[in-house]
Amino acid sequence: MILHYKDASLDHLPIIVFIYNTTIASRMVTADTEPVTVESKQSWFYEHNCQSRPLWIVLNEHNEVVGWVSFQSFYGRPAYDTTAEISIYLAEEHRGKGAGKQILQYCIQTAPALGIKTLLGFIFSHNIHSLTLFEKCGFEKWGNLPDIANLDGIERSLRILGKRIA
Repeated sequence: MILHYKDASLDHLPIIVFIYNTTIASRMVTADTEPVTVESKQSWFYEHNCQSRPLWIVLNEHNEVVGWVSFQSFYGRPAYDTTAEISIYLAEEHRGKGAGKQILQYCIQTAPALGIKTLLGFIFSHNIHSLTLFEKCGFEKWGNLPDIANLDGIERSLRILGKRIA
């Protein structure tokens, strides 16, 4: 599969929100428990910029939206400017077909040009597929926050995975 990465515009926000909302019911990917709205994600959208913390729409060779990926500043303090959290969300029909691995590898390769030396992934410990993907791409377990999320009465742990890029 050939993938293309395009800086997201405000016109992409509805598809970004749609894809995000498709992950909520599984309780595997996000701590949101109810669907979010386009309006509620506008501030988040504007926190991204093309130079250092992009938000990309990922398209396949047929110009179909495969998913999106974002780089988010870690902890919001200047000393952490070279560290970013990465989030990858795939459209339902593209999950489990290798796109996530291809996107993550592209992000690892591109990170130094964005001034990023360290990438982080915050992944629920019961999300074995995402943990396996990140580990296969060289991320290591850097932390575990036990039972910090309550999803439908079930306590879930959050694992922090990290990879030093440069």
